[in-house]
Amino acid sequence: MISDLRFRGAGWGKRLFIFLMMAIMTIYVLLILYPLFNMVISAFKSNREILTKPFGFPQSIGFKNFHTVWVEKGFDRYFANSLLVTGVAMGFVLLFGSMGAYGVSRYRYKANTLVYMLFLSGIMLPLKAAIIPLFIIVKRLGLIDSRISVILIFIAMGLPSTVFILSGFMKGIPLELEYAARIDGCHDFQIYRRIIMPMTAPAIALVTIYNAVPIWNDFFFPLVFLQSNSRKTLPVGLSTFFGQHATNWSLLFTGLSIAILPMLLMYIFMSRYFIKGMTAGAVK
Repeated sequence: MISDLRFRGAGWGKRLFIFLMMAIMTIYVLLILYPLFNMVISAFKSNREILTKPFGFPQSIGFKNFHTVWVEKGFDRYFANSLLVTGVAMGFVLLFGSMGAYGVSRYRYKANTLVYMLFLSGIMLPLKAAIIPLFIIVKRLGLIDSRISVILIFIAMGLPSTVFILSGFMKGIPLELEYAARIDGCHDFQIYRRIIMPMTAPAIALVTIYNAVPIWNDFFFPLVFLQSNSRKTLPVGLSTFFGQHATNWSLLFTGLSIAILPMLLMYIFMSRYFIKGMTAGAVK
């Protein structure tokens, strides 16, 4: 296996391999970025321009579509609802998930394996398959058309993978650090807050992106449990641009361009820790 991909000083065979790999990765990046680029420039077009010149540039740059989407179509309300639901759900997922992972990875008791397997079963069982009993439970609790309902569901969706990922990282933290902290007088919560959590920052970034993106993009559960227009999230709000006989593509692309910004910014700011979390354990 070729692990040293430096071009200088390489033989012709390795240089050819490096060139082919760079060409493949360049084509792959273009295939990923061009649809996003075309979506953004389509946000500045009229519906007629999109239909006549779908791959062309807009004739003029204006922000009329953004004003229409944000103000007239109530996109600011959908955006705020998605921020609220995603932010609150992720806060509790990280809090409860990290605590659960700490208990599973650092404590030894008879039911340790059973508790860990229960969390793993949450990954294997899709929550959407239980939508009917879930709807009955939410209705009996009186949470239909309440943002709390989807927040609780997203917390339940995110906890199994969070515990699974974070417990693997926490198991790799030397026990000597915990022993030293106990000698200095730290109790369990101080060890968790001051030692374990800072050392699992790459895993926290990985878990945040891994769970926040599906929560932000989820269409199914908000559609089922949120009925009022004032409580809808972005994916459900975007569906209003699809008409029965026609689709307003310019407003749809504008809404999509706005919708990707938070997740894009989050990944940019957390990419360093995200990459560390993805590659942790790959090199010993």
